[in-house]
Amino acid sequence: MADATIPDKPALEGLEQKWDAAWSAQGTYLFDRDAAKAKGRAGVFSVDTPPPTASGSLHIGHVFSYTHTDVKTRFERMRGKTVFYPMGWDDNGLPTERRVQNYYGVRCDTSLPYDPDFTPPFRGDAKSLKPSDQVPISRRNFIELCEALTEEDEKAFEAVFRQLGLSVDWTQTYRTISDETIRTSQLAFLRNLERGEAYQSLAPTLWDIDFRSAIAQAELEDREQQASYHRIAFHKTDGSGDIHIETTRPELLAACVALVANPDDERYQPYFGKTVRTPVFDVEVPVLAHHLAQQDKGSGIAMICTFGDVTDIVWWRELDLPNRTILGMDGRIIAEAPEALTTDAAKAAYAELAGLTVFSAKKKMVELLTASGELLEVSKPFSHPVKFYEKGDRALEIVSTRQWYLRNGARDEALRDKLIAFGREMDWHPDFMRVRYENWTNGLTGDWLVSRQRFFGVPIPVWYGLDENGERDYDRVITPDLAALPVDPTTDAPHGYTEDQRGVPGGFEGEKDIFDTWATSSLTPQLAGGWERDEELWNLVAPFDLRPQGQDIIRTWLFSTMVRSVLEDDRAPWTDAAISGFIVDPDRKKMSKSKGNVVTPADILEAHGTDAVRYWSASSRLGADAAFDPQNPTQVKIGRRLAIKVLNAAKFVLSFPVPEGAEVTHSLDAAMLATLDRVVREATAAFEAYDHAKALEVTEAFFWTFCDDYLELVKERAYNRADAGQASAALALRLALSTLLRLLAPVLAFATEEAWSWFEEGSIHTSSWPEPLGIEGDPAVLSAASAALIGIRRAKTEAKASQKTPVSRLVLRADDVTIAALRLAEGDLKAVGRIAELELLDGAEALVVDTVELAPQEA
Repeated sequence: MADATIPDKPALEGLEQKWDAAWSAQGTYLFDRDAAKAKGRAGVFSVDTPPPTASGSLHIGHVFSYTHTDVKTRFERMRGKTVFYPMGWDDNGLPTERRVQNYYGVRCDTSLPYDPDFTPPFRGDAKSLKPSDQVPISRRNFIELCEALTEEDEKAFEAVFRQLGLSVDWTQTYRTISDETIRTSQLAFLRNLERGEAYQSLAPTLWDIDFRSAIAQAELEDREQQASYHRIAFHKTDGSGDIHIETTRPELLAACVALVANPDDERYQPYFGKTVRTPVFDVEVPVLAHHLAQQDKGSGIAMICTFGDVTDIVWWRELDLPNRTILGMDGRIIAEAPEALTTDAAKAAYAELAGLTVFSAKKKMVELLTASGELLEVSKPFSHPVKFYEKGDRALEIVSTRQWYLRNGARDEALRDKLIAFGREMDWHPDFMRVRYENWTNGLTGDWLVSRQRFFGVPIPVWYGLDENGERDYDRVITPDLAALPVDPTTDAPHGYTEDQRGVPGGFEGEKDIFDTWATSSLTPQLAGGWERDEELWNLVAPFDLRPQGQDIIRTWLFSTMVRSVLEDDRAPWTDAAISGFIVDPDRKKMSKSKGNVVTPADILEAHGTDAVRYWSASSRLGADAAFDPQNPTQVKIGRRLAIKVLNAAKFVLSFPVPEGAEVTHSLDAAMLATLDRVVREATAAFEAYDHAKALEVTEAFFWTFCDDYLELVKERAYNRADAGQASAALALRLALSTLLRLLAPVLAFATEEAWSWFEEGSIHTSSWPEPLGIEGDPAVLSAASAALIGIRRAKTEAKASQKTPVSRLVLRADDVTIAALRLAEGDLKAVGRIAELELLDGAEALVVDTVELAPQEA
């Protein structure tokens, strides 16, 4: 073994910068393609790393979950796998646009020309600006600002991840808005379109009026909102009286197309197939039956409006009702009244609503109903769940728009069954997360809406032919030649056309919509793995071994990636999915920016050191939530203590040179190494099963036994070169140190690398994972000696004596098996306890210190 080179005062400070620079210079974590080709696909471990959204700052949850992935990846690398561990940045999407608006104080106006000399009015926090005060800029100017800010964010993100010690190959990095990414995303979509898996449809769409964009089912969340029931009277057309309905949305009364009740509701069975007239607007609408109507909700009969909620869409579609949309994309009542409003009074009432927001329209509609005498009652406010975009601030509305969709199994039973089957072929960690995937897949109500009415993203690569009137002909979708990708239909002309034919009758018009961010992120295996770009790489890494991610995006990222893989390759994109839990605050509330309880990692990493934070992260099992209190991060402090102890223990062990030809001959040394063999087997099995927390737990427990007990027991013998057992102790210490450092290396990446460098060549992270040494020994010897040492220490403490106080005579009693084990460590026990005469007597069920006679102290 190499001679140790050890600093005088080992410390954790500065190790992150030292070893990050060394790993970069030495290419420690680079993907070795030649080695991968030599080993074949079975010898590669590939990770479909989550690309964090580059819009702001990382939070402690990123540190938590990315550490889980890194720990597993480091283990596989030490096990001899060639690791493919890329990193991506999720640049495009609504969060990036909002950050740009709030940072620069601008908003996109597609009608404006490009200004090459534009300078943004702010470069910092412009959140306080009202949207009307933001400076309007061209689409191209806006996209340039998005690109500039995300590049800054990505540099900051990489710095944090390097400080965290992620063993990522930083040469394998991609952006979800690069030309290569756009090409890949557009190519995959065009293949979907060619196979009939992508299609366009004019349909009711969940709409965010702030972002002015469609929202997919997977991006929804329910939030509790205050509302009141308004009891209003619909008039029977036969003049026999009224039917009363209760609604929380009277402002949509002009969009009413029917009343609906449950077919089993005897109260309304006589009216099914008949008609009523709406209050205020006097429009005749049918009374219909549908099983989704709830008999115990309100008056048991509801009005169907186009569209108040997602149930209205179901009723509208299944009952084949007309569409009387009155809400515009800005969330205001549109100016043009529905054709069904035929009377002057109805048109005059509608004119009072036109242009109002839904909130103001509700107030005005209540006034109109009150004046007509058709508002019978308003209930006390109550709380109920309302659909929101997960990143939005206002409740979603439903408007009719033309959008692009991708089939996802909602209306295709064969595809849904295949998605479920491939999900069951995968290994999930923890396994119960599979149920969430299956529940989501089985509960889908519509295909995947993949188009967005935004600006910064991957352009949908189609144009539309224009008829003789200059109107879009949606049956003439023009697609690009694949060799021309990437394309931007708003600036590029399709093959066979020239730019001067844009927007003119008989010419063409480019699609302005972009893809939903998940439509690009769903291709992360393809983006990272070189699909249709680097066939050799793709065959080496796909399907990937691991998809690590959070539990909250199973329905979005994991599901959507599965859809793309099944449609394109008819297989699951990975063999294993590792799902991290949430980080919660001390009150067990999930940390999120909206709650204002997010902890950024920079201060924690600086204050406690990376290894301490990695220890905290690795102490939690996959799928389990972890509490974090920045004011008292107990687990982080425990991790720092462990990392410091690793350095100090290594320095101490390495102070004992190992003689040439040394062998392990002492029973206590063999017992320690036999116990360590058991730890190696347990930790290895735990890492293989994605249970990094158990691997750390068993390793750490032994490490403290090694430091607190074994080191103390053998240090006198190890110091004494005249002792026949000195070489055995020195060798056992060195073997144990080498093994323990490697067992801890996936978690304590910096401290173990530092200690390893003192006596070994190369990086510990490319060394081999420890195997059991196979040295025969009885672990009972170590456990008995440890128990005896604890008893001796306690006896001296109770006698109010220093641990260094000599003992003239000490008697230990235990059962005969323990006594036999203690006799094999008797010399070390006498040395550590400074015991002149040690008697070992059987006759006790548990080890006890029977007699302690302290040596007389010199005057």
